[in-house]
Amino acid sequence: MRVHETYHRVPTGLSGRDEERLATGAVARLRARGYHVDCDADFDTDARPAIYPTLGSSVAHLAERIREATTTDEVAEALTGLTAAHDGILAMVADILTATADFYDGLDDPADPHIARRLRYLTDEYLRTIRTDLADSRNALADRHAPHPGRRTCTGEVPAAERERSAVCACPPPPRTLPAPPPPVAAGLRR
Repeated sequence: MRVHETYHRVPTGLSGRDEERLATGAVARLRARGYHVDCDADFDTDARPAIYPTLGSSVAHLAERIREATTTDEVAEALTGLTAAHDGILAMVADILTATADFYDGLDDPADPHIARRLRYLTDEYLRTIRTDLADSRNALADRHAPHPGRRTCTGEVPAAERERSAVCACPPPPRTLPAPPPPVAAGLRR
């Protein structure tokens, strides 16, 4: 194991045959993802199972990229997949809400038209605001081209002879910052 990497152990209590099956399957899945895997001949396999990531894991990957980002450009690139007007995640969520509203329009329960209107309202008001604000933030970050002052790429190395080590990085932690207060509420007439 190396700094900033993860590993998994076989659960306790498995039979030897189950452990071998699990290890062989892990080798096959890693190789299907494109990893080079050195393993004992007992676990070597040419199998490459099909890999279908869940939609949620794809979106979660964007959050992970943002958490690991050290520059404004990296965050802007991750947000592009979320905010793209033609095929971004938020545009697709809007499409799902609209399709669901259209479905409700065809039903015959007295509450269905209300639900359809509510879904369209959420799409047109709230989701549009979120998409617009995130796109503006993405564009501002893309124009900055700056490193994050509290984040840097870890250069910590673990000696090659060391087989296992805690995943805790030896780098000093980034300075803690207090969260910014929310922006002031615009003055105006309230409904």
